[in-house]
Amino acid sequence: MSRWTETTLIFLVALALSWAACFLIYRLVLRGLVRDTTFWRPLLARTRGPVQLGLMVVALSMAANAVRLPPTEGAVLRHLLLIAFIGCVTWFLKTTLEIWMTLHLRRFRLDVEDNLLARKHVTQTRILQRVGVILIVAIGVSAALMTIDGVRQYGVSLLASAGAAGIVVGFALQPVLRNIVAGIQLALTQPIRIDDAVIVEGEWGNVEEITATYVVVRIWDKRRLIVPLNHFMEKPFQNWTRSDATLIGVVMMYVDFSVDVPALRAEAERIVKASRLWNGDVFALQVTDYTAREAEIRILASASHAGRAFDLRCEIREALLAYLQREQPQALPRTRNDVTTAAAPAETQPRLSLEA
Repeated sequence: MSRWTETTLIFLVALALSWAACFLIYRLVLRGLVRDTTFWRPLLARTRGPVQLGLMVVALSMAANAVRLPPTEGAVLRHLLLIAFIGCVTWFLKTTLEIWMTLHLRRFRLDVEDNLLARKHVTQTRILQRVGVILIVAIGVSAALMTIDGVRQYGVSLLASAGAAGIVVGFALQPVLRNIVAGIQLALTQPIRIDDAVIVEGEWGNVEEITATYVVVRIWDKRRLIVPLNHFMEKPFQNWTRSDATLIGVVMMYVDFSVDVPALRAEAERIVKASRLWNGDVFALQVTDYTAREAEIRILASASHAGRAFDLRCEIREALLAYLQREQPQALPRTRNDVTTAAAPAETQPRLSLEA
């Protein structure tokens, strides 16, 4: 048997043993040793790939030390195994972080009426998860580059942000780094959360997704507005659900001066109280202004969130318009004209005579 044949057989046996060891370990651990099904079992199930690869790397390293390889081939093989081991560790840490974040979010539901606490935790978790994945991958790539003599300085620059190469990369990635830093600030301060109702760039919608560099806002007509993260840290915007989802809907009406305001207020109150969209908190009808031709009336009614507030406003408008057309048609806006007839001159007026 030649030396290369013997070496190949040793490596194949090492791979077979590593596969068998992984199979036995997972079979024993998943079936008998691990009782906790909330974290450890999903972790072991999803990390089987990196663990299998790690065992293969260890087995090949032991085989490489057991056989006599030429210095050049042995150095190249050990270097590749080192890079593969770094990749295994990076893969394992990334998977562990994702599983922990997923299990953490299972305690919070967004499909409930009062989801303020859930939106807070989901926002923080998703942003920190993406930032953590970026950091893990960056450290892994940097560690792999630092094992190569020719590009070691790039790994050091990427990891420590030092040196000329690090400065160039830093300037080139300045927008990305700004958004990553803004993401960390956003996770800590939380000016916005998942499912918040916001007005950005004149568009109203709900925060659908927050990534490491941008935010996806779902517009009311199902369009998607992509906004960089630093926009929410540097420019003003409206958040309708910052501390509470409850909103006050405003309905403006313009009517004639002949309107019966008490009757209109009673009808508006009846409409609001009969609506399933009203949360029972705020109602008011006030005459807020006059113009030369009409009176301005404002109706306030509260709802549990922005969607219900918009629907409640539309319902009030429709019902009050029907009421005015039916009960107070004279109160609908109108334009008045005064027509004055001048008196005729005396000499043109007809003369009346009385005869005996």
